[in-house]
Amino acid sequence: MMLVENDALCILPMAMKKYISLLLFASLMGCATYHPTPLDAKPDAVKDVAHIVVHAADMPLPELAAHPFFPADGLDMTEVAMLAVANNPGLRMARDDLGIKHAESFAAGLLPDPQIGMARIFPSNAYPGSDTSGFNLGLNYDVLGLLTRSAGKQAALATERQTDLNLLWQEWQVVSQARVLFVRNLSQQRLLSILQQEHALLASRYAAIEKAVASGEVTLDAGNVDLAALQNMQTHINDLSRQINTNRHALNDLLGLAADTPLNLVGDADIPSLDEGKIQESVAHLAQRRPDLRALAYGYESQEQRLRMSILAQFPVLNFGFSRARDTFGVYTQGVGMTLNLPIFNGNRGNIAIAKATRQKLHDEYQLRINSATTEIARILQDQKLLEQQLENVAKGEQSLGMAAANAQTAFDAGSIDSLAYTNLRNASLAKQAEEILIKQSLLEQRVALLTLLGGELPEARPAKRNNR
Repeated sequence: MMLVENDALCILPMAMKKYISLLLFASLMGCATYHPTPLDAKPDAVKDVAHIVVHAADMPLPELAAHPFFPADGLDMTEVAMLAVANNPGLRMARDDLGIKHAESFAAGLLPDPQIGMARIFPSNAYPGSDTSGFNLGLNYDVLGLLTRSAGKQAALATERQTDLNLLWQEWQVVSQARVLFVRNLSQQRLLSILQQEHALLASRYAAIEKAVASGEVTLDAGNVDLAALQNMQTHINDLSRQINTNRHALNDLLGLAADTPLNLVGDADIPSLDEGKIQESVAHLAQRRPDLRALAYGYESQEQRLRMSILAQFPVLNFGFSRARDTFGVYTQGVGMTLNLPIFNGNRGNIAIAKATRQKLHDEYQLRINSATTEIARILQDQKLLEQQLENVAKGEQSLGMAAANAQTAFDAGSIDSLAYTNLRNASLAKQAEEILIKQSLLEQRVALLTLLGGELPEARPAKRNNR
């Protein structure tokens, strides 16, 4: 190809050859170069939290940006959320997508390149006077590309902003997941502590009964109830330990850490109580608060511009250019030309119909998301009232059963009640303690979801405080 171009250049006027050579040189100077980036088949998950850098300025929520990050003394709930934002693998992929959208926006703003055409003509059946080689040289430009450039650029900018807001919304989702996993770990550890204490008590009792059976003081049947309770308690501990292991692995995966990376989780789940009246006021501003809704609005704007592009593209495609030529008789010609598509059969009507249908889908999706958000917020608020009432009732029941179990311990030691009655009271008290822990966990998990649905932490909510450790 280059040889043909050079041959064609040789027969052009000197000024034209310099001009074309300058154009070719300038285009080559702006070309990108290729550099390979080989894949690495080895896992690169971080094994030490201390090696992860967390920048406060990169945090998607004000309460995260204002919170100090000191992994050396353990990770509280806010620090776990900060670490998730900084190192979550899914967020790294989303940030890569944002880089692609930045590049697409840059590409949409570039002007279309002109086209140059060159040809060398040799006579195959020469007549007298026609034995001269000819050439054609043309320079063309797509004018329609200029007409649709503005709409295309605006569409790409809106898509870029949409991707940016989708990334922010995904960061909020990761923060919510990190908080939920922290809350579950806290509840599971509390429940495990209670079960282990109960297991230690049952094991001590059963050991004492074994000695009594061996000495003939009591029958073997007297120890069977305690043995069954001990084995049942061990089963509960084993099941809960597996749940804790699953939760810890899920948290490590969310944080982008290796499966065997130890995490020192400290502090309590500090989620402020929310004022329902202020929440209802915030619901009216969801479209301005939540990144996903704002992203959908930008997606709708992008589609508006794409519809505009489709409408502009129905006009005839116009290519305008200049040409210079020499025939085989040595006659030079030059002129101006253009090509025009006639929109008779197609007229881009199909693409216009697709663009309109897509715009309607985005319009309905935006409305559906707002409706779903308000419905979910109302459901959680109602659930919160029910859970708070249940927690109050369970707390009263747990207190009464705790006192009854303590009295039963004294009575059992004195021989006033049998082992079955004592075990039933202990199990009832333990079940109420577990129920209270699980209700508190549900309350906190729903509150985390509510904060996300409302568009981040509420300004009027009590700010989270760093736990003293």
